[in-house]
Amino acid sequence: MRETQGAPETSVRSPQVSIKTSVNQNLAEYLRLLEDQDVHDLYALVLAQVEPPLLERVMAHVGQNQSKAAVMLGLSRGTLRTKLNKYGLL
Repeated sequence: MRETQGAPETSVRSPQVSIKTSVNQNLAEYLRLLEDQDVHDLYALVLAQVEPPLLERVMAHVGQNQSKAAVMLGLSRGTLRTKLNKYGLL
């Protein structure tokens, strides 16, 4: 696989709107709505909002097979289990 701006390039057919574009649009709207409010720990907030549905969708896609999900996500099975536990998905 070839790397493009930090994201792996795959042979999967691209959807009409990429995940990157969708996240970018949603973050722009979120920040616009905040106006002048102070924001702290935005990175952790975004991860906490994005990671659980990512894990849920991948686990459903592979029929709850943790080994397949770990490979698909590029994680070790142990790391996947830790993340699933963290979000109460086990």
